[in-house]
Amino acid sequence: MFLRKIVVILFCFCTFQQLKGQELAAVVSLQTNKVDNQVDPKIFTQLQTQLKDFINQRKWTSDIFTQEEKIDCSFYITIESVVSPGVYTAKLSIVANRPVYRANYTTPLLNMQDANFTFKYQLGQPIEFNENNVARTDALEANLTATLAYYVYIILGLDYDSFSKNGGAPYFSKALNVVYNAPDGSGINGWKSYDGQRNRFVLIDNLTKSGFDKLHEISFNYYRKGMDQMAEQPEQAKVAILNALMILQELNEDNVNSMAISIFMQGRVTELIGLFSDADRTTKKQLMTTLSAIDITNINKYKTYFE
Repeated sequence: MFLRKIVVILFCFCTFQQLKGQELAAVVSLQTNKVDNQVDPKIFTQLQTQLKDFINQRKWTSDIFTQEEKIDCSFYITIESVVSPGVYTAKLSIVANRPVYRANYTTPLLNMQDANFTFKYQLGQPIEFNENNVARTDALEANLTATLAYYVYIILGLDYDSFSKNGGAPYFSKALNVVYNAPDGSGINGWKSYDGQRNRFVLIDNLTKSGFDKLHEISFNYYRKGMDQMAEQPEQAKVAILNALMILQELNEDNVNSMAISIFMQGRVTELIGLFSDADRTTKKQLMTTLSAIDITNINKYKTYFE
């Protein structure tokens, strides 16, 4: 079974070390060329190692993940400037993919950039996060781990949603808790509703408010009833995927330009072209109508294959 809830069986057959396996297989990469002549490179080398350990070695859920079930994800941090000694502005790109049942490829879960990432880090600084004390004493230090923990919870929520209906709710709630208790101070942005139209507050607001309930059902139908069935029932799977996109179109009509919908479609173009390039004319026509509403950015790419 492709779900990860068989805890009893795992306890019987796994070693103690396997049972300790965490949830993420994350890559952390720092791009520092803009400030290389201002900062000791040892600082960023240590930071990269500590962040990778923080994400991969921390236990984020109560479930047990086998090595094969770990979520592949990447955190790319581009240091933009040095505000003051130890304080940096950066852009954070997050990519997460989900394995497809009985397939040798993955499907996108999350692909986005957060351009409002300011944090403090000094050589030897511990990387700490406590969901009961998110802001801590030093807001800029706390913003480093609060931001990363927030996106870990978003990734987990999206992943769990893709396996069971509303399965991601506990992790979206944890992400919301980070937002409500986020560090606040000079240079820290992205946690408030007024910090632009696309930020951490807006994303988790979309993922938790009642007006977006359909989005969780769409995710389950797209991934579990669609992508995971491609190996055994490809035609039924494609119908499920198309229906999920059409429901997403309906949701978009009531929530035009919502962040969560655009995030769902981010990185989806190559996958959809691969799935439907040989579809019948009626299906392609419906795809063009739907995708014109929910993924207008890539409409010319779709036209090449679907018109």
